[in-house]
Amino acid sequence: MPNPAQPLKIGTRGSPLALAQAHETRDRLAAAFGLPPEAFAIEVIKTTGDRVLDRPLSEIGGKGLFTREIEEALSAGAIDIAVHSMKDMPTLQPDGLVIDCYLPREDVRDAFVSMTFESLADLPPGAVVGSSSLRRRAQLAFRRPDLRLAEFRGNVQTRMKKLADGVADATFLAMAGLNRLGMAHAARSALSVDEMLPAVAQGAIGVERRADDARAAAMLAAIHDRPTGERLAAERAFLLTLDGSCQTPIAGLAVHDGTGLWLRGEILRPDGSAVLAGERRMAVADGAAAGADLARALLAEAGPGFFRD
Repeated sequence: MPNPAQPLKIGTRGSPLALAQAHETRDRLAAAFGLPPEAFAIEVIKTTGDRVLDRPLSEIGGKGLFTREIEEALSAGAIDIAVHSMKDMPTLQPDGLVIDCYLPREDVRDAFVSMTFESLADLPPGAVVGSSSLRRRAQLAFRRPDLRLAEFRGNVQTRMKKLADGVADATFLAMAGLNRLGMAHAARSALSVDEMLPAVAQGAIGVERRADDARAAAMLAAIHDRPTGERLAAERAFLLTLDGSCQTPIAGLAVHDGTGLWLRGEILRPDGSAVLAGERRMAVADGAAAGADLARALLAEAGPGFFRD
């Protein structure tokens, strides 16, 4: 077990939300093992996605932009574990690294945020919606083609300032992030998952470790939330089979339905001109297989070139 003289090093990005997630991980580990906060050290690592803010994610490499440098530090032994927003994570980890610990999942819904309007339905034709998410942009273009879309990157605080400065009339953030920051009041409303299906793994925190680190494995096992892991197994298998990246608008959500899992998935053309959706119900143990099966069915329906505008 770690101690103040040799603390467990927790790697994270430096945004307020990333730090809140790292602190939650630290606090859960401290509570599980009766350790003081000083037994842990939070190490901030700047990623490519944090440094390059003037270009869309799809232009600079997609998924992995918020994880690569952190995973390099983990592989090199500079940190012991890494805390990630799972919706930012590639579906495959580098050799020697694993994610088998998830914290209890937060609210999966998208939050509608505006200084003027109460809901998506209240936005008048021609209103400007800021978003850097290809999924949200495609879903909006499909459901509200009368709106204008603007590129909108940065952490939660940066995007709130852009709204206040009038760069856009509204934006969308994850309710999970607002809740973790104590900023739920910033949401004018939360969209139901029937109105806007969330990103795969939205609201979930994953903790990554070296595969051969027995100490980290034992500690993380004590805070792993199995229901979240079961849901993400189905969702991430769906994403993996679709070869999902920041260049492909994909939504997916699995929930426990009392007898097993219910997975809903959606793929969209980037310009919002078409959407294909499907679902599967399965035993919990079959989540990954069903996720992959749903992805194959949607790909077959879509045909080649679907994700090209």
